[in-house]
Amino acid sequence: MTITLVHDAITAAALARPDATAVRYRGAALDYAALAQGVETAASAMLRCGIGAGERVAVYLEKRIETVLALFGAAAAGAVFVPVNPLLKPAQVAHILNDCGVRVLVTSAQRHAALAEVLAQCPQLRTVVLVDAPADASATGSAGAEVLPWEQFMRQAGTALPHRRIDADMAAILYTSGSTGRPKGVVLSHRNLVAGAQSVASYLDNRPEDRLLSALPLSFDYGLSQLTTAFLCGASVVLMNYLFPRDVVKAVGEEGVTGLAGVPPLWSQLAQLPWPQDCTLRYLTNSGGAMPRPVLDQLRRALPATQVFLMYGLTEAFRSTYLPPSELDRRPDSIGRAIPNAEVLVVHPDGSPCAPGEVGELVHRGALVAQGYWNDPEKTARRFRPAPGRDPQLQSAELAVWSGDSVRMDEEGFLYFVGRGDDMIKVSGYRVSPHEVEEVVYASGLVEEAAAIGVGHPQSGQAIVVVVPAAEAFPADGLVQACKQHLPSYMVPAAVHQWPGGLPRTPNGKLDRKLMQQSLAGHFFDGNT
Repeated sequence: MTITLVHDAITAAALARPDATAVRYRGAALDYAALAQGVETAASAMLRCGIGAGERVAVYLEKRIETVLALFGAAAAGAVFVPVNPLLKPAQVAHILNDCGVRVLVTSAQRHAALAEVLAQCPQLRTVVLVDAPADASATGSAGAEVLPWEQFMRQAGTALPHRRIDADMAAILYTSGSTGRPKGVVLSHRNLVAGAQSVASYLDNRPEDRLLSALPLSFDYGLSQLTTAFLCGASVVLMNYLFPRDVVKAVGEEGVTGLAGVPPLWSQLAQLPWPQDCTLRYLTNSGGAMPRPVLDQLRRALPATQVFLMYGLTEAFRSTYLPPSELDRRPDSIGRAIPNAEVLVVHPDGSPCAPGEVGELVHRGALVAQGYWNDPEKTARRFRPAPGRDPQLQSAELAVWSGDSVRMDEEGFLYFVGRGDDMIKVSGYRVSPHEVEEVVYASGLVEEAAAIGVGHPQSGQAIVVVVPAAEAFPADGLVQACKQHLPSYMVPAAVHQWPGGLPRTPNGKLDRKLMQQSLAGHFFDGNT
């Protein structure tokens, strides 16, 4: 069958290999026939709850089988799924629920209890489904939403037909931190998700016998890709919520994993561990930041039979480039060339092409370019702009993603990352808005002026440092503790620094974050930190 919508991949795999394992989690497994049936039942249950075409279904859970059924069930119903990072705190979750008007929330009893106060501020929420509640635990939530146990929810499936969708319709909204405030939702169509899976599967040469380990959050496009790519190829995926890096190595051995995706901090830890001589890994991939050269060398020595794919991507266009393993020895610092079905350009601010070796902005065009930011036309207009160099005779302009990242291209078309064009901080693969951290710092009442900046860190890529004027007397531990109460762990500052005098500013009065970052580079963290 033709795969047009993201959930079609599951149906196609169920028709081709119904008995093949699709998903494994803690010893439990679903074959493709059971997965397809579970997705259909979840879709029917959501329709019975009254979900409308294009309405949003949020899933605030760790990785587990119910998470997969809820995500793809929402798509099959004709709704839009919103995977919420399980590390987020109630305030961030409430922002997401309200920002995109979530109608159905799938979560756990413990998470639901933690959300009790903020759900009262979510009037559009109609149904909450608890995956681990007793079968007879239905009730009315604090916001007036009906609360259903998962089993009861799945039993109420009816016969309503799913809403008709086409490939240009919304399929998912992935929330990523913005450079000027709260997380913003990147809108992805069915076409975006299917084209992304097809592109990645082609250069990774994914096949039905592959078994992929899903270790990254499904709220990341990179993490979600492990599911969409596996299902497209009829491969199996192992869901994992690891506590320690050694658990990942253990899972690879026990599950016979052939494909593993990670971010630089994880690879830095995994490179230090012993790997089995008979390791089944066929390939590993890296995105979310540059993999340090020593880490790359260690991994290649430990896993000589494993192919290493270095990649660059952004949520607004899923994946942009990859470096073939055959090029690692020649250009280990390159982010590669454009992935299949995409074009990556390096341009001046006016859109004219840069010469080889000249630094410019990375612009991505093609089927993977997202639909924009949910409920934010201003930011959408800044980031999604007409593709440079297109035929002016075309009546409708093609939109491309202008990444804001600086890169250069060599004579052979290979790209090299130079730097970020905004204030975003990248910690362990997470994009962190400095303004979100600063809001919590100011709310603590401990300081009157502060700036959150990213400082290089050997394990996490960057670490967050809060800079305050030296004249302010405050308890640094108390400031960090206040952040721990209101922010997920990856957004908590690693250090507080007192800047002599007032904080530096640019001529237009803005905080000079780049000056602070340059001045503090190497001040806090060394290779042993």
